[in-house]
This record gives sequence, C-alpha cells and structure tokens, in this order.
Amino acid sequence: MSKSNFLTEKDSVESDDEQRAVVDERPELRPTVKLRSQAKIDSEAIAKVDGTAERDHPYGMTLEAEEKWEAREMEKRRTRARRQTQSSMREQGSRVSAARGAEQKRRAFDERAASVDPWLHPESGDPREELERDELAAVNQQAQRITQEVRDTSTRAAVSRQLAERVADGGTVLGASVAVMEAERTRPGSVVPIGMLEEVSRQEVSIEGTVEVLWESNHPAIAQVGLLEDEGERVKFTSWTKSRVPTVEVGDEVRMRAVAKNWYQGRVSVALTGDSRIVFLNNA
Repeated sequence: MSKSNFLTEKDSVESDDEQRAVVDERPELRPTVKLRSQAKIDSEAIAKVDGTAERDHPYGMTLEAEEKWEAREMEKRRTRARRQTQSSMREQGSRVSAARGAEQKRRAFDERAASVDPWLHPESGDPREELERDELAAVNQQAQRITQEVRDTSTRAAVSRQLAERVADGGTVLGASVAVMEAERTRPGSVVPIGMLEEVSRQEVSIEGTVEVLWESNHPAIAQVGLLEDEGERVKFTSWTKSRVPTVEVGDEVRMRAVAKNWYQGRVSVALTGDSRIVFLNNA
C-alpha cells in the first residue's frame, strides 16, 4: 500500500470517530424550572380534589378535550336540574290531586247529609238571609245569651246560624232557643251544669264549680273525695291516685274536664281518671 493511500484511510477512520463523538454528545433533555413548578401545581391540585366530586377535572387535557369535557358536565347539570323540576312538578300534581279528591269527598258527604238536613247542602245559602229584620234581631239576641250561659260552647256565629235554621224552617225563636241551648249544653267538650248531669247520655263530661267539702280518703287508691257545687247543685267527685291530677282545696273554683260519670245508689257522681284534667279558675 502506498503512503498516500494509508493516509487517506486513516483520515477516513478518524472522521467516522469524530462523527460518532458528535452523536453521543447530544444534550440530555431536562425539565425547566417553569415546567417543574407547573407539574407541582398540577399534582397538588389533583391531590386536593381527590375523593371529591371534582376528582374528574380534566387536568392535563388538551384545550379541545377540555372544552368537550366541560360541555358534557354542563349537560349533566342540566339533566339533573330537569329531573328535579319534573320531580317537583309531580309532587305538586299529587298534592293538587289529593286536595281535589278530599274536596270531592267532602262535597259528597255534605250532599248525603243534606238529605237529612237541607241546610247542609254545599249550595245552600245562609238561613239568616231569609229571616225578617225583627226575627234576625231576636235570633242574634238569643245567640248571645246562649254563648254567655253555656261555657265552652260554639261561637256566637255558629249558635246564631243554628237558631236561624230552625226559625227559617218554621219554628219559633223561643222553641229554637230551647232546642239549641239543650244541644249546646250536651255537646261533647262543653261544660255541663251539675244539675243536668243526669240528663246527659255521655259517660265523659266536663263540669265546673266550687269545692265545698273534702273528706279523708280511707283507701290508698283514692287521692281525694269531695263535693263540687255549681248554682246550688252538688255532685260528689272522686280523684283516683293513678289519675295524677293536682289536688284541690276547699274554696277552689275549678273546671274538671273529661271526668267519668258514675252512678251510686241512684245518684250521679264523677271520677277523675288518667284522661281527666283540672283547670283552676281562681288563677285564670
């Protein structure tokens, strides 16, 4: 081999080695400080929403993918809102339907009751409008008297309507007053005069008066025994220990509610049970 050929081959080998050295010495790609900071921010944000409703937030998505995700989420919210609105409308419709059904049942009941008393018909007017002026004045006067005499009775307007119904049907004001007075005195919940206890068919009544006498009880089941007086009429009352009602003293003005009527040797008496209640009128 000639000297010139040797030099050329040597130069060629050295040239290849230099090219390899250039390839091997390419710079290593490393994240910049800005990229590292952004990666830390993203990782902290993901960790913060992890386990919450926002955990599906599109971190790392492209702008196009993120827009699609937001559109999908907005559609989900609209769907939930629409379902809530439909549910609310169904509930409102159910309430309206129930109210309409109750009104229809009440009207049907009133129409059946009207076969006995025409004034109970839903389309019947106020009987007081059919009375003459002097009749209406007398009815209102009697209604005021009844509400004053019968304690815990209906309202004056209700009593006035009852009187007007009887007078409009052809009765007299006096006869209507006697009938309504009797009905109000024996109405459940009203205070029954002691003198009328024997005439009331109910077993549970309410009475009031003044405690006139108290006797010593000789039985542990009986808390108190005494006499209650109202307008000169007296009735014996027995307060059972299990009733747990307050004790009374002589001179107390009381109202005894829901007392049980009893009979002993042909005389009526009352007993205070667990359903009874005592109201002290002195302190009212």
